[in-house]
Amino acid sequence: MFSAIDFRPIFSLLLLILVTFAASQMAYACGAKSDCVIGDRSYRVLMPEGHDGETKIGAIFFMHGWRGSPKGIIQNRNISKAVSDLGLALVAPKAAYDDWAIPGAPHANVPVELEFFDALVEDLPKRFPIDTSRMMATGFSAGGMMTWTLACERSEMFAGFAPIAGTFWDPVPQSCSSPPAHLFHIHGMTDTMVPLTGRKIAHTKQGDVPTALSMYARHGSFSDARDTWEPNLKLKCRELENEKGKVLELCLHPDGHLMRHEYITRSWNKLIQVGAFMN
Repeated sequence: MFSAIDFRPIFSLLLLILVTFAASQMAYACGAKSDCVIGDRSYRVLMPEGHDGETKIGAIFFMHGWRGSPKGIIQNRNISKAVSDLGLALVAPKAAYDDWAIPGAPHANVPVELEFFDALVEDLPKRFPIDTSRMMATGFSAGGMMTWTLACERSEMFAGFAPIAGTFWDPVPQSCSSPPAHLFHIHGMTDTMVPLTGRKIAHTKQGDVPTALSMYARHGSFSDARDTWEPNLKLKCRELENEKGKVLELCLHPDGHLMRHEYITRSWNKLIQVGAFMN
């Protein structure tokens, strides 16, 4: 009774469905619980709670500190919830070594890190529905140092940068190779781990935050300063702006080597406030 039925079109349709399903599964073969591998490097991604798996969204890159890991960042409930509540993906890259291989670091090899981020930003939207025009880079301590390096060398990769308690290693660069960007730096006035004026570590030295900010202010022709106070976060801030509307900001709090998830939320909302996503 089945001899008159041609199963070939049905088989072809089923095969197409299976291939499409397999491709989608491969695209999400990594994420929050497993590494997304690029060569000998990796990163992890946590999509926001309730995301439909298709709608394109922005992302916050969070660079871990010394001896940190993408797994540790993803599992940090405060960070992951703060990013998820913004409706964004949390991207956690892995440093080349225990620390980021940036100039002045013990394993300095800046092309390694920059090439990794070039590859990561190319790879990311192939695996996840990320709008690469709506991304911010941030990081704490050594991760803040990597954030500064990206702001200086890959400013057009992100809509803005929010380094927390970390800047360049010494010596601070004389200038940057990429155009000035929105940059919001947050630091503790009593930080002894990464002091505002830096400290010696073995045969190297952390950079001086005021020197880095002065360099970037010259680089971007920032002026027109205004001071603000945010009592809820204990932040006293000085904001400068240039003719193209880019904002450079230093925010100081009275505490030490401190990371608060509210800093991430504040920095993203600051990007919205200054019109970083209007183009």
